[in-house]
Amino acid sequence: MGLESRGFFAALPKLGRALWPFDRLKAHRPFAQHYLRPVAGAALLLFASAQPGAAQSVYPEPVGGSPMGEIVATASGRVEGFVRHGVLEFRGIPYAQPVSGAARWRMPQPVAPWSGLLPAMHFSGACPQAARYGLTERSDEENCLTLNISRPQSQSAQPRPVLVWIHGGAFVGGAASLYRLDRLARETDAVVVSVNYRLGVFGFMAPPAGTSGEGRVLGLEDQRLAMRWVKDNIAAFGGNPGNITLAGESAGAISVCMHMLAPEQTRGLFHRAIIQSGACVTPLRTRAEAEAFADRVAAEAGCSDPKTRLACLTAIEPQRLIAVGSKAAQTDLRAFAPFTGTATQPRASLEALQAGAFSRVPVLNGFTRDEMRLYVGYDVQNGAVITPETYPLAVQRIYGDKADQVLARYPVKPGERAPETLGSLMTNFMPGLGISHCLMLESGRLLARHVPVYQWEFADRTAPVRGVSIPILPDPGFELGAVHSAELNALFPGFSNTAAMTAPDLSPASQKLADEIVKSWAAFMRGAAFSAAWQQQAVMRFEPGAVQPFNAWADYQCDFWRSAYPVYFGAR
Repeated sequence: MGLESRGFFAALPKLGRALWPFDRLKAHRPFAQHYLRPVAGAALLLFASAQPGAAQSVYPEPVGGSPMGEIVATASGRVEGFVRHGVLEFRGIPYAQPVSGAARWRMPQPVAPWSGLLPAMHFSGACPQAARYGLTERSDEENCLTLNISRPQSQSAQPRPVLVWIHGGAFVGGAASLYRLDRLARETDAVVVSVNYRLGVFGFMAPPAGTSGEGRVLGLEDQRLAMRWVKDNIAAFGGNPGNITLAGESAGAISVCMHMLAPEQTRGLFHRAIIQSGACVTPLRTRAEAEAFADRVAAEAGCSDPKTRLACLTAIEPQRLIAVGSKAAQTDLRAFAPFTGTATQPRASLEALQAGAFSRVPVLNGFTRDEMRLYVGYDVQNGAVITPETYPLAVQRIYGDKADQVLARYPVKPGERAPETLGSLMTNFMPGLGISHCLMLESGRLLARHVPVYQWEFADRTAPVRGVSIPILPDPGFELGAVHSAELNALFPGFSNTAAMTAPDLSPASQKLADEIVKSWAAFMRGAAFSAAWQQQAVMRFEPGAVQPFNAWADYQCDFWRSAYPVYFGAR
């Protein structure tokens, strides 16, 4: 999730590895070829034909949930829901045809309708990713394009609002199955959906020539196909297709930004947006830059010949290709970020925001107080020693010729610990990093010229982090605070970056704060009026015992950062 096993100064260029969340990588059981129970009770039928060389598996006998007996008819086929945690859940519903083998870099296609009954009891496997950082697990399952739906058990006289959740993971990891949807479904009285999408070399590398995916960002195209499936089918689950909130954290937040910034491709697919810990203004690669990087991956894989490249890359098993991509990326912060100048993403981010060329929907724009302390913590766990004496060198490596100006504003004060100061500095602003306060605030400022924007900060410095967002041992030895992803347990019970979902329970004070956050999300999803402080574009700080506005732009010295790095900011 962070800096791998190298010292801090050596690893420093990787602090922003893919601009955003860093690898909530997770694997589940291999993608089972779903079995359908025909209505007449005949023998079980295989849902999808086997792909050559693909792993075959079947689900075990159902455990951990009781059959509801409620069957929903979708345009794709009938699915059966099951009860968990007091809500009705449908897991592992395929929304696309298989994308393995010759289809590895093809545009996603709607799933072929099935004729039997799909018992939607289990999650599918996570999309291919590597195991990293002592928290996450690998997955090799390419046929992973599924979604999950949770809704309250009770029937509603009116269609419920819909929330579509896009997971984070630096565009190289994560899975929809890491998130329990029951709390949001139950306490916001909504239909909540989570989505798997292709990652890394499969979803965010420029696809090889000769495929239907050429010139596309396939991970975003997967998300859009899932969004269309939701739009077409969610009414059958009691959801309102005219009130869909698109939400995501970290890489998921940047994905939401990308969908907003491509209104021609996503018009009508969502009506509100929640952007959590991701700056829409972050500069992205062009198609030419992305294709140059894809050439490096192909060369590293031994597939340099353009005539045979597609076949050569298609024949490489997922983990080897992932490793090759990581080696080719080295310190490139944008290697697996989305790229622009394509049919998927026509315009550069800052250009689109300044021109107002984005979906005109209300936005809830959020971040955490201590985002980047998480990644400083990773490196300390890997053996880095960050002291008042080494702190200036770290600053110089990040900020170059502006280091003296930065040190004058961000010294290690008496009684402070240098890792905390460094993490807070990087959180305020770091060149090219999309999870910095000032770029997220700048995104909100530009969006607010055209649409209602409500901004908030998660500031619970007692929320669980060790053993949740970072390995529990060794102890980093400094206050991590409200780090990147720390707010997720307020929304998704047990979130721990693993299938086990073993995060500790929140303290009473943290749980009370979490309740306030969920209420705010519920109000936003329904278009309810917020307080006057929010309407005045103040940032609401949520911390135990107090929810109140503060001047984030001033507190995080964004005027200084604008003057030092104007290229990252829009016109006043």
